Amino acid sequence: MKAEKVAFRDLGTIDYKKAWDIQEYFFSKAVAAKLKNRASPEVLREQASHILFFCEHPHVYTLGKSGSEKHLLINEQTLSSRGATFYRINRGGDITYHGPGQLVGYPIFDLDYFFTDIHKYMRLLEEVIIRTLDEYLIKAGRIKGLTGVWLDPDSPRARKICAFGIRCSRWVTMHGFSFNVNTDLSYFRDIIPCGIADKSVTSLSKELGTTVDIGEVKSKLKKYFSEIFEIEIVEDKEESAVIRGL
Repeated sequence: MKAEKVAFRDLGTIDYKKAWDIQEYFFSKAVAAKLKNRASPEVLREQASHILFFCEHPHVYTLGKSGSEKHLLINEQTLSSRGATFYRINRGGDITYHGPGQLVGYPIFDLDYFFTDIHKYMRLLEEVIIRTLDEYLIKAGRIKGLTGVWLDPDSPRARKICAFGIRCSRWVTMHGFSFNVNTDLSYFRDIIPCGIADKSVTSLSKELGTTVDIGEVKSKLKKYFSEIFEIEIVEDKEESAVIRGL
């Protein structure tokens, strides 16, 4: 079976709303192409377009559709003094934090070309992180009923190192994961992360006791995305001009 090609684009450090707009553009483009294909003869159908974005964001809190605004523990004045912004967004899940040193990934995949199973998709995203952590000799796992990647998942010391929240429509995905690499964890004190009050968060740098090369982490993540999703990741060239224009 031929591997699906996935365009890759590193957006660098980018405003959250700008990245959200970029996602929405490519998500809508993928859905529209899919609907057009369904109405077209097979010989006229377009190849699916998948794209994977990596980025970092300035300090921002985002609240998913099923989340509670009560889980943001600071008011607007304190939010401003912390140099952070807040958005209620259209992914699943509750509240989380994004900021410098945290690696965020946004896969926009048409799952009709992979498998139509959201549970499997989420578990494979988690597996990408788990295998990446294993390269740093950090054993990570899952907690039943709680999406995410955790260290010491079966102990009272369980702590989350990567959070997930997605949107999926017509089997096209957007949003994704936030992996704490060199993250300033003090910002998590301003929220109840993912609405879970009795567990803490951690970062790769905290666990290793040193700052981590985030470029190296990106390379490892791309490697495991390729292996686990059985895809061919290609550097994005065609879409770069579109992104600059958004």
